[in-house]
Amino acid sequence: MSRLPQDLEARLAAAAPAGVEFSAETDSYGVTVAWCGLAAAADLSPVAALLKDLGARLSMITCTMPSAPEEEEEDEDDDDSEDGEEKAEAAPKETPKSFGGTPLDGTSYEIDYHFDIAGDALTVIAYVPQGGGIPSLTPLFRNADWHEREMMELYAVAVTGHPDPRRLFLDASVDGAVLERLVPFSTLVNAASTKGLWERLLAGKKGAA
Repeated sequence: MSRLPQDLEARLAAAAPAGVEFSAETDSYGVTVAWCGLAAAADLSPVAALLKDLGARLSMITCTMPSAPEEEEEDEDDDDSEDGEEKAEAAPKETPKSFGGTPLDGTSYEIDYHFDIAGDALTVIAYVPQGGGIPSLTPLFRNADWHEREMMELYAVAVTGHPDPRRLFLDASVDGAVLERLVPFSTLVNAASTKGLWERLLAGKKGAA
């Protein structure tokens, strides 16, 4: 039997006026896993406030940049029709969109907020278009702090209202959004700096002797 409130979907819908897309599954052990997609990222704060009132714990935040769907290959039929007329050009395919209308074209972000409610799991999903932002949950859930700061380093996502948006891991000299750039493998495995550091250590060791 699910430990989630029976009216959870209705409460989430009331907290997110733009709309929610809710689903849930309970396994044979009685553990329920639920998902709540938000039509608008701006509704994240009231939804999180509701979950806090329900005693939920924020377990983790994950951010990804879903790839654009691959184009289907066209069948290799004859280029000309029986009448000798060229085939009409195929109509351009529409870019798929999230529940709330965010284009899933490889430039937007999917941010998943994983909550634990009395042993059951609820993932709140928000989509943010390129150049957009998401409200900070750190004022509500203190452990969101590092998750959000890391997210701002790895992706070009603005987390608005964060109380301490300083860099977490990356040095200030390194450009942000590192997961949105391709780093050449030759650069990744270049050990020149490590070799130079090791040589200086050895030289200092010999000088001390």
